[in-house]
Amino acid sequence: MTANGPTSTAPGVVDVVALGESMVTFLPTRPGRLADVPSFDRAIGGAESNVACVLAAAGHTARWVGRVGADGFGDHLVEAIGAYGVDVSAVSRDTARPTGVYFRTAQDRATDAHEVAYYRAGSAASAMSAGNMDLDAVHAGRVLHLSGITAALSAGCLELMRLLTARRPGRPLVSFDVNHRPGLWRDRDGLGVLLELARGADIVFVGEDEAWGLGGPEAVRAALPEPDVLVVKQGGTGATAFHGPHAAFVPALTVDVVAAVGAGDAFAAGFLSATLRGLPLRDRLRHGHLMAAAALTAPSDLAAPPARDRADRLAALDDDAWGRLRLGPGWTQADEGADEEVRTP
Repeated sequence: MTANGPTSTAPGVVDVVALGESMVTFLPTRPGRLADVPSFDRAIGGAESNVACVLAAAGHTARWVGRVGADGFGDHLVEAIGAYGVDVSAVSRDTARPTGVYFRTAQDRATDAHEVAYYRAGSAASAMSAGNMDLDAVHAGRVLHLSGITAALSAGCLELMRLLTARRPGRPLVSFDVNHRPGLWRDRDGLGVLLELARGADIVFVGEDEAWGLGGPEAVRAALPEPDVLVVKQGGTGATAFHGPHAAFVPALTVDVVAAVGAGDAFAAGFLSATLRGLPLRDRLRHGHLMAAAALTAPSDLAAPPARDRADRLAALDDDAWGRLRLGPGWTQADEGADEEVRTP
């Protein structure tokens, strides 16, 4: 790891480099308001590091590049993310700023009852900039995965994101998840900035509900022709992907949801995994849905993905069989011959 500057200690090329903020997450030990919950379990959370962890667990080489405080929470993040098999050698430590943390309630984020309390203002990650990150390590991946969250953290972070999404010869394939978080942008034009950054990426993930009020997938594609691949996530309906002149829609799976946290990151990881393997557009979407289903059926941000051969077998089902799948808690750890057990009659 680096101390404060961009000195490189990272090894060579990996499948995916993910850059962004990761935070220590405190999950309540029981349902209720934050004011009433007496204790919390510690976990990790961060859109980009989540993607790196899922990809590493799925058998890819992955590196997370970020900035954490020179504190115990920073130690925990580096150790926990590294335990997934992610290369953390290019993570820098900030001796003047703390590692970000947040607390959330057990309820689904989509409900009015959900509470989340962020303590990230002035964090080490908010000080990321082009001048203090190891750009050699950042660019040493077949894919560089970024998210719009980073752009909202500070002026330096936005400058870094503009640099990394600028089209230039020899750069890695740039993947960008819009991840619009209105609370981070306050009175700034977050959607305008995110559209600018998306236009510089090669692969873009965007939820239909955050897609600049443009309407359906075709309207989003018409307004965003620059990325070679555009994925419009349509909630429980499914997802549509455009690749050049080609388009594919794959319906979402029926899932017994435990928690919705981390599903979008898992979807991106599944899609990128299939992209790295050169699979067709439909199968990329199906692998995205399968990884999302793994996250949806587990309580924390990160969940064990299905074994690759099992995911391939499920992704190859015909349309009728795909539509009959129903996945519940523990499905990723079931016996290989248990595919019939996760289908509805």
